[in-house]
Amino acid sequence: MITLRAFRYSFLNLVFLFTLFPSTPLRAELISGYEFLSNQAKDMQNDDFQNPGYLMIEKGLEVYNTRGENEKSCNHCHGNNGEKFTPKSIAQFPKFHNLLQAPVTLRDQIQFCWDKRLDNFPLLYDDTDLLALETMIRNKAYGEKVNVDTSGEMQPYYEAGKKFYFTRFGQMDMNCSQCHDVYTGRMLRGQKLSQGQTNGFPLFRLESQKMVNLPQRLRECFHSLRAQTFEQDSNEFRNLEIYLNARGNGLKIETPAIRY
Repeated sequence: MITLRAFRYSFLNLVFLFTLFPSTPLRAELISGYEFLSNQAKDMQNDDFQNPGYLMIEKGLEVYNTRGENEKSCNHCHGNNGEKFTPKSIAQFPKFHNLLQAPVTLRDQIQFCWDKRLDNFPLLYDDTDLLALETMIRNKAYGEKVNVDTSGEMQPYYEAGKKFYFTRFGQMDMNCSQCHDVYTGRMLRGQKLSQGQTNGFPLFRLESQKMVNLPQRLRECFHSLRAQTFEQDSNEFRNLEIYLNARGNGLKIETPAIRY
């Protein structure tokens, strides 16, 4: 448990960091988090043999080819190793699901198929098998430009996510924009603040030495702000994911990316 004295010390350090430099205007240019990596980290991401995320892709392929309760597997619909997946369709998630009449993330769509198409018991939202499937499937759209539609039925969810992005949370009384718009490129504890783009998720974090999906990373951010966080499958995080992915429309998918 953090002491009041330690909290005051870390809080004052953070305040000093963000007042040391004048604020910069919000950036219109899209910059992938890849550009903020060291050359060594870039080399790790570029090399399929060095990038730990490819181990998760291999696990995803195992789960993909595992037969469900109805003796079918994912390849029954999507072909061996997922060759029938459409990169443009993957790059459009989150998208509106006409049958559910609600927006769904790629994880939601995987859960839907896992339950309805394979007759399996739903996976927990932080299940490694679900993370592996999401990593493997999003990798099928590697190099495709993110293209989330925010019009029509998606608009109110997008607007809710945008409002969430600019809402202050926690004892730090900060919002996402302060780190990822205003102070992009500034140093924070030995690393540069990126724009917080989501085109690399799921990704491998060097700090924690593990693969994470976007909601898991958001929960880590909330812990850093000393804020009460939300469940990974909450509407709040789903709306924020819609906004964040749409915010990066035009960036190429890098899954599995390397980030600090």
